[in-house]
Amino acid sequence: MNFLKRTIPLIIAFVMGVLMAMQYYVPHKLSQDLLEVVSKWDRLIAGFAVFIGAYSLLHLHWTRIKRKMEGWGYSVFVYFGAIITLFFGFLNGGKFFWNDKQEGTMFDWLYSYVQVPTGATIFSILAFFIASAAYRTFRARTNESTVLLIAAILVMLGRVPIGNYISQYIPAIADWIMAVPNLAAKRGILLGVSLGAIATSIKIIFGIERSYLGGGD
Repeated sequence: MNFLKRTIPLIIAFVMGVLMAMQYYVPHKLSQDLLEVVSKWDRLIAGFAVFIGAYSLLHLHWTRIKRKMEGWGYSVFVYFGAIITLFFGFLNGGKFFWNDKQEGTMFDWLYSYVQVPTGATIFSILAFFIASAAYRTFRARTNESTVLLIAAILVMLGRVPIGNYISQYIPAIADWIMAVPNLAAKRGILLGVSLGAIATSIKIIFGIERSYLGGGD
């Protein structure tokens, strides 16, 4: 069983990882065909992942309802919303799901008048949390936070008309902050993330990182 659960997945990860890394450096039709086939498999596997995610979500909320855990009433609304949305999605305005999506159906109404306003409400609430976090971050306790505070004020003023009324240099300074130090920091972070992803990929290919197999090995 250890061979099936551990060794074979490690061999598959190693072979596919090496092939996918090498195909970028082999400009041959076989390499391009392999990339196309693997890309199709990737989309198929991603489709299964959607079902697994939906099952995991519904199982989690069913457990909360079954055990009457705190806030289990919210889980009832998850089931209610999922069932209603699936029903009208499959119904497709009376044309059913095997036909092209119909316009002006109840499914569209649920998206436009339930999904979109709910998402906007959540993001509106998040704005208050972001403002609270910004207040705590921008308090000038150290030299670094003072520089951050000044830069943030200049950028915010430079992005609104009142900044130009105060001084014509403020928008130019805001553009310079965004184009030079901000862009440099962003590129540095992206380079760090890329190097981390490469290191993690190498560890997975050579079987050093095995957490995806489960079991903590």
